[in-house]
Amino acid sequence: MIAQILAKIFGTRNDREIKKLLPLVQTVNAFEPALKRLSDEALRGRTAGFLEKLDQGCPVADLTAEAFAVVREAGRRALNMRHFDVQIIGGKILFDGTIAEMKTGEGKTLVATLPAYLRALERKGVHIMTVNDYLARRDAEWMGRIYRFLGLEVGCLQSGMSDEDRQNAYRAHITYGTNNEFGFDYLRDNMKFEASSLVQPGHHYVIVDEVDSILIDEARTPLIISGPSEENVDIYYRVDKIIPRLKAGTDYDVDEKHKTASLSETGVTHAEDLLRVKNLYDPSNIDILHCLQQGVRAHALYKSDVDYIVKEGEVIIVDEFTGRLMPGRRWSDGLHQAVEAKEGVKIEGENQTLATITIQNYIRMYKIKAGMTGTALTEAVEFDKIYKLDVMTVPTHQPMVRDDRQDVIFGSLKEKFAAIVEEIKALHAKGQPVLVGTISIEKSELLSTFLRREHIPHVVLNAKYHEREAEIVAQAGRKGSVTIATNMAGRGTDILLGGNPEFLAMKECHPEENPEKHARLLEEYRIKCAAEHEEVVAAGGLHILGTERHEARRIDNQLRGRSGRQGDPGSSRFYLCLEDDLMRIFASDRMAAFMRRFGMNEGVPIESRMVSRAIERAQKQVEAHNFDTRKHLLDYDDVMNKQREAIYTMRREILEDKMTREYILDVGRNIADFFVDEACPSTKDIQEWNIAGIVQKASYYYNIALNADELRELSPEDIKTLVKDRSRAAYEDKVGRMGPELMTLHEKFIMLRVVDTQWKDHLLALDRLREGIGMRAYAQRDPLVEYKRESFDLFEAMMDRIEDLIVSYAFHVEPVPPEQLEQARKPVPPPPRPREIAAPQTSVQVAHTTDHKVGRNDPCPCGSGKKYKKCHGAA
Repeated sequence: MIAQILAKIFGTRNDREIKKLLPLVQTVNAFEPALKRLSDEALRGRTAGFLEKLDQGCPVADLTAEAFAVVREAGRRALNMRHFDVQIIGGKILFDGTIAEMKTGEGKTLVATLPAYLRALERKGVHIMTVNDYLARRDAEWMGRIYRFLGLEVGCLQSGMSDEDRQNAYRAHITYGTNNEFGFDYLRDNMKFEASSLVQPGHHYVIVDEVDSILIDEARTPLIISGPSEENVDIYYRVDKIIPRLKAGTDYDVDEKHKTASLSETGVTHAEDLLRVKNLYDPSNIDILHCLQQGVRAHALYKSDVDYIVKEGEVIIVDEFTGRLMPGRRWSDGLHQAVEAKEGVKIEGENQTLATITIQNYIRMYKIKAGMTGTALTEAVEFDKIYKLDVMTVPTHQPMVRDDRQDVIFGSLKEKFAAIVEEIKALHAKGQPVLVGTISIEKSELLSTFLRREHIPHVVLNAKYHEREAEIVAQAGRKGSVTIATNMAGRGTDILLGGNPEFLAMKECHPEENPEKHARLLEEYRIKCAAEHEEVVAAGGLHILGTERHEARRIDNQLRGRSGRQGDPGSSRFYLCLEDDLMRIFASDRMAAFMRRFGMNEGVPIESRMVSRAIERAQKQVEAHNFDTRKHLLDYDDVMNKQREAIYTMRREILEDKMTREYILDVGRNIADFFVDEACPSTKDIQEWNIAGIVQKASYYYNIALNADELRELSPEDIKTLVKDRSRAAYEDKVGRMGPELMTLHEKFIMLRVVDTQWKDHLLALDRLREGIGMRAYAQRDPLVEYKRESFDLFEAMMDRIEDLIVSYAFHVEPVPPEQLEQARKPVPPPPRPREIAAPQTSVQVAHTTDHKVGRNDPCPCGSGKKYKKCHGAA
């Protein structure tokens, strides 16, 4: 309360920061008249002028006002879009490396052109991350007109692109793409065997569009490149058959709040009987127990059309925040296999991690980070703690006039849906467009069924129909339209009241196919949509109808933000009931008692600020829990991140020929010092020295033969000198025989192969370590501290193995003689089938005899007792 009073008197910190940026806006405006008088060529020439100033040592920040003014003028000429003053403020916030919270429809896509252009002048690369391929492609093409007008190049990453196309995209001054494309390019680059095939140049400046979606929602799912392991998956089918015979509450307990399911003692005994296993906790049955636990989770907690869909015989995950499909992604630790067994589709093999990084650690690699979204303030603490990013709210261009109505709550799902259908029916009748937000595909299709019964025309947008997402959402503001969408569907696409003329024209004719026809249609639809816009405004604008609250407040705010853009009228309301997941899991007891106290009748809702506050408290609980989950993931990944950086730095040095032959010889010398000191310790008598061990290790590491009697006559230092001299001479002889260039190729391949193999095994070891590390808490030990200590020991052991194997393989590799290589290249004929071997008419030479001929009718020498022709199938 005191904070609110002080904010009204002195203004908030955000207000004070915005006031500091007003002089910049005035300076940008002052440049405008002069720039308007310039020709296109002269305006484009300003880019060369900026580059020249930077080359002379001018700080890039000193060019802010003039550069922003140039971009504004270019936007007016290339797109017929002029940046508003508030968008200039948003551009400066992004340039400084801060998150700009801007309401939906305030033109975030256009705002990004200001800092992107200015940072691109530094020629270190600008990356703009979006939430999907469509938006990346659209923004690169749309905003690219401004950049190209000013003489800059624009690249766009899309899934399925070749390395060459990706290199070209990254060479551009500004590169658009999804967070997944950028992250996986980084991982793939660190699995390449040639420096020429690397695609990602560096990490200087990034703008994250819909920053809350990418850095918060996606942060719980690390990016993983995996390869198949050799585990048997048939066990999942066997286990899945018995799970329907286990009873919830008796055989296993379900905790929906933490999304866990655990077997009870009764359940373990019951499962042992059904599987005919004596003891599930016997080490030999540990795989069966693991599959059983994941199978119970799959049946109890993961629902079709909510958490995943089955499409063309494949289980595809549905993103719980965006409602979008995530093809190619799989749940780890056997959960995906358990869901596949549950749905009766083909079970794909378990995968082993080859490379992984969290979104958090990938983003933190950038020197300067910025982001923009309509809803970031509720997660400001997390942005600060994880990414060291501040959040600033940018004022709207026009005052917000949307009517956000009080939530209404019903007793049951049936009552709630009946009320929703009635409201949609009434709004549709008066021509007011309605956008209905649902939590899952299942709920969107259930509501669609009710609307079809009432003969209300509508469109459904969920993960099953995501291909038409932008088109459907763009037309959600047309007169009388009813659009049912999951969560944040269509994020990044403007809903224009009266319809979007560009989408309507493009639907009939693409501009590249027939420019004249497209221009004519566009003009016709502009007139039609303008007239319809006035009718929709008169009807009250776009109405947002939420069918239930999401567990994150900003997702609800995103849905509400679809209405009331740029000062348009609009309204929003959420319909809730006690059977909603959020209410049932987090707030049902308190709410049910409240409703009983007020004697609520069936079909009669209640509206109360107390209800809204209770729901907000529940949402805060879930947000805090999800933050802890993401923080926990990051704490563990931070440990691995230091190790990953060390390995990837080593890999990059090998690729760039910074780790050369001399590195192998240096490591070889260090190994010699180590095993000689180990075999000939100063604390032991000379007769107790392990001379045989030195001979054996010299052969293992350097492929050289030493004389044990000769070594006994030498001191430890002389033995070291002898081993080093002989090994170096042997290696130089090998280089001479193979040729320096060919040997260099072999060395590089050996080093990369050893590093990759050992890193893969190390990741598997870390996965196994993490699975059981939580149990250390029972011994009053901090699992994270234990994980740090043990993972460091594993890493040191891995680095020792890498050095040992590189030396051993490099010293043992031998050139293949040309004739042997030529012989190896010849195709080997397939062995003949036994029945196609025709015996000679008289006799045949038997392999194990040299002096005896065997006739066709003689007893076979194999001892079978049959005649030779019968035994060998002779004709």
